[in-house]
Amino acid sequence: MGKLTILQFSWAMSASRRLLSSVSPQSICKSLLEECEEELRKEGKNRERGKHLYRQLSALGRAPEGAVSRTLGKWVREEGPVSAMELLNHVKGLRKYRRYEQALEVMDWMVNIMGMKISYGGHAIHLYLIAKAKGVQSAEDYFTNLPESEKKQEIYCALLSCYCSEKMVDKAATLYKKMKELKLVSGTLVHNQLMMLYMKLGQPEKVPTILEEMKATNVAPDNFTYRVLMNSYASLNDIESVERVINQVEGAGKVITHWSDYSTLAGIYNSAGLFEKSESALKKLEQLIDGSDREPFHFLISLYAGAGNLQEVHRVWKSLKTTFTKQTNMSYLNMLRALNKLDDMDGLKTCYKEWESVSTSYDERLTTLAIGAHLRHGMVVEAESLGRKTKEKGGAYAFGTCDMFMDYYLKNNEITAALNWLEAAVQIAKEAEWKLDDEKIQMFMNYYEKEKCVDGAEKFCKLLEGLGCLGVGAYESLLRTYVASRRRGDPSLCRRIKEGKVELSSK
Repeated sequence: MGKLTILQFSWAMSASRRLLSSVSPQSICKSLLEECEEELRKEGKNRERGKHLYRQLSALGRAPEGAVSRTLGKWVREEGPVSAMELLNHVKGLRKYRRYEQALEVMDWMVNIMGMKISYGGHAIHLYLIAKAKGVQSAEDYFTNLPESEKKQEIYCALLSCYCSEKMVDKAATLYKKMKELKLVSGTLVHNQLMMLYMKLGQPEKVPTILEEMKATNVAPDNFTYRVLMNSYASLNDIESVERVINQVEGAGKVITHWSDYSTLAGIYNSAGLFEKSESALKKLEQLIDGSDREPFHFLISLYAGAGNLQEVHRVWKSLKTTFTKQTNMSYLNMLRALNKLDDMDGLKTCYKEWESVSTSYDERLTTLAIGAHLRHGMVVEAESLGRKTKEKGGAYAFGTCDMFMDYYLKNNEITAALNWLEAAVQIAKEAEWKLDDEKIQMFMNYYEKEKCVDGAEKFCKLLEGLGCLGVGAYESLLRTYVASRRRGDPSLCRRIKEGKVELSSK
């Protein structure tokens, strides 16, 4: 039988008092035991129910707007009501994996469709998600429209976080000043955000001054504060001060060391080439894993890869699979990245095949990474085979995949194949801003000019025009290709140059 919650214990005591006068002690104990076990079974069932809903929301992937609301509506109709606390937990889960649009849609559904009330902390999460999904201006509008009674420290901190994240220095400074006037800077979160702002601005020397300000106002640093401080000293190549900070954390009575402290330290040592010290920190990290979270295993694998220790990478992967019987796409992706970094192609192939055999949801990132690794080794047949398997399973080429194949064929002077992959990339790029870089444009045009291939050059230029990157260099190369081929120029070419306001050089 599991542990009783406070609520369950209180209920049990109340029940015992009611039964005490009429039932024997043995019967009371048996009855209480059975009823408490029933409560625990219900609690476990509710947990499983919540996991099932989260899996449905997570499986939506990049589904268009409205899919989350429809899923939640269907769930309520078929499975019954869901609490605001449960939905907020799902929001946090989606946010953790940067599924900001879906998380925001869950919150909007809670508030606008179900009319649920959210806490001050809920408002802070809502604002953060709006900023990530719709931009800071929309987050500012949300903040402005909140009643003054709702504008507590949490919501101010969330807005400050948005400003710091986007490096909006003036707005961050103005808001921080107002927060000080309102006496809303008592926690570590405000100061940690300012520290991170200085790091993003490339001013790590200012981070310790924030720590001094915290001490002056009796705000105790937390683990995150110390991690930012370590990184600030590392940016200044001051490893001695980094080590002084971790010693403070280990010796402080108020701050309990967390595995993230040692992952930060190991990353700093890796960057400094101090691999023995890095592995020592990773051993301390491993001692702090409680077995309920995959993330520390992911960090161990990545950091051992950074230290160049393939044996430890495989050992931790085995430990992860022993601790968690089912692996997520993220776990496989993390392992593939480590094997790719260490150039372990045999291990990478094995890991990828294992993922293919057990995965229930396709993740284009894993295939893109595997294809890139094969192309780097000149294994183009195997790379194309991976791509075909993806399409057979109903998947689609990722933009990054097209780009990698194009690069490979360009470098091997197989221009026709490279152009085919460029065309595929252009189709995908319609949904995103992308420009072909000048070096690749020059490689294509040089080939057509050398081969006196006017048709190929014209086709390529039309693709560039569609991407909005048909510039002077391409036009000049196209003209030279016409001249080299001794083919009469397209009558529309001069008009196109004129309409495009292209100023050709006089060379």
